[in-house]
Amino acid sequence: MIGLISATAAGAAARDRLAAAWPDRTRVYDGPVGDAVRRAFAECEQLVCFLATGAVVRLIAPLLSDKASDPGVVCVDEAGRFAVSLVGGHGGGANELAVQVGESLGAEPVVTTATDAVGIPGLDTLGLPVEGDVAGVTRALLDGEPVALDAEAAWPLPPLPFTARDRAPGARVVRLTDRAVEPGDGEVLLRPPSLVVGVGASRGVPVDEVLDLVEGALRDAGLSPRSLAELATVDAKRDEPGIVEAAARLAVPLVTYPAEELTKVEVPNPSDAPLAAVGTPSVAEASALAGGGELLVPKRKSARADGHASMATCAVVRRPARGRLAVVGLGPGARDLLTPRATAELRRAAVLVGLDQYVDQIRDLLRPGTRILESGLGAEEERARTAVEEARRGQAVALIGSGDAGVYAMASPALAEASDDIDVVGVPGVTAALAAGAILGAPLGHDHVSISLSDLHTPWEVIERRVRAAAEADLVVTFYNPRSRGRDWQLPKALSILAEHREPATPVGVVRNASRPDGTSRLSTLAGLDPAWVDMMTVVTVGNTATRAVAGRMVTPRGYRWQEAAAEEVR
Repeated sequence: MIGLISATAAGAAARDRLAAAWPDRTRVYDGPVGDAVRRAFAECEQLVCFLATGAVVRLIAPLLSDKASDPGVVCVDEAGRFAVSLVGGHGGGANELAVQVGESLGAEPVVTTATDAVGIPGLDTLGLPVEGDVAGVTRALLDGEPVALDAEAAWPLPPLPFTARDRAPGARVVRLTDRAVEPGDGEVLLRPPSLVVGVGASRGVPVDEVLDLVEGALRDAGLSPRSLAELATVDAKRDEPGIVEAAARLAVPLVTYPAEELTKVEVPNPSDAPLAAVGTPSVAEASALAGGGELLVPKRKSARADGHASMATCAVVRRPARGRLAVVGLGPGARDLLTPRATAELRRAAVLVGLDQYVDQIRDLLRPGTRILESGLGAEEERARTAVEEARRGQAVALIGSGDAGVYAMASPALAEASDDIDVVGVPGVTAALAAGAILGAPLGHDHVSISLSDLHTPWEVIERRVRAAAEADLVVTFYNPRSRGRDWQLPKALSILAEHREPATPVGVVRNASRPDGTSRLSTLAGLDPAWVDMMTVVTVGNTATRAVAGRMVTPRGYRWQEAAAEEVR
């Protein structure tokens, strides 16, 4: 929850605007300002104070205890010009909150955290538990001093300016490890979530017995509990209180598998007891190994001080690092139509793969050190293979495409190459059809279809069959890739097919470089369209039999009944 505090009428007005924009995230604190700040500081994860920074500093100074637990605090000035991240920039999320407040209120976010200011991801913002000399190593990264990455396993990290090849004398070290080691001088430990503990148990197992078993197995194997990713067990034990509570206390999810799936997992220590009880010869080892990986601790039983029989078993597996492939749609070209999610993925990527002209559009958004693999037109399949190969090496990869990456863009060839050994994230973008539709008016107000007229990968016979089906179905049609220098007859042919089913006066919209500064648009008709207006940077939208030109805009009613009802109301 975000606490909102104000002292003046102007501050209250801005406060109320933010509360209206974020009704489920915010709580307004009234009363004397000092009391309001103290109550919000104790009750909320974050605060937005519509007060002077000096006043807020004095109010919260006695309340501060630790940056890992203190709430993030953002100050907004009286004129609403700035949203200042005051404390808790990383740990409390104040830097991100300042950006969000700025977007909501039209204020400029002010972030002074050094790493954010120069575009280097903070070591405490990577989503991994971190230990050691974070401040010293971060300072070395900022100053360009030698810092080495000692990664015991590949992990999809964002770009960081590591400058040392190894543990050279004087070099600081960022060590990526799941081993139970202590950080040395000038060293930071990052804990990847690489460990899975499989747990089997008898009915009524005490939670302390499960916890003692799990923690003992990790300790004896020299493994850090901070790298524990999940507990795993059989479906029959998904509601076993001792296991459920153990996962809660360890702050990890409990993942369960059907018994029939676990029976297919090869294990070194099968047993008749779990087979009789839950239908699989292994629970602990099989559930830990179900997602693949290396068995570090074979099945072991819990020890009970009261002399009774063991009620729990566990096994520990290290799962291999999974690379991350984000397939990112950049939208039609305008920066304000690039989604915040797409921007976040671009900044998260250590490797960017894309068409050279698309890379140029977003190069300024990339973090320093991002490795860029760009190529020209016609290399789509090569780019897709490259992105997948980089992800398989454990990298954080962004593969970019225009519009929505899943619409005539890079998602299809990439996912055709990708197997289940990498994580894939799709980031939607604003398509050319949607951008053009917004410029033209509302041509896509009813059922519509997009068809590419490029026959480089699809035989013209197939394209023509689709155009004919759309014509017969009375669908609004948006043509992508409508015309190029060497391919100039397909658009007239497609329009002639539509003309067999639509009147010559049917509205047709032509938009080139939708949303970009040099973009153009014109509204014509099926009979009046000149193909010379069209090139590969253009989309052509042809209305259906209900589409009309209204006040110079192209409008397709939501439905014929709606249209008739509206006309009757006018009469």
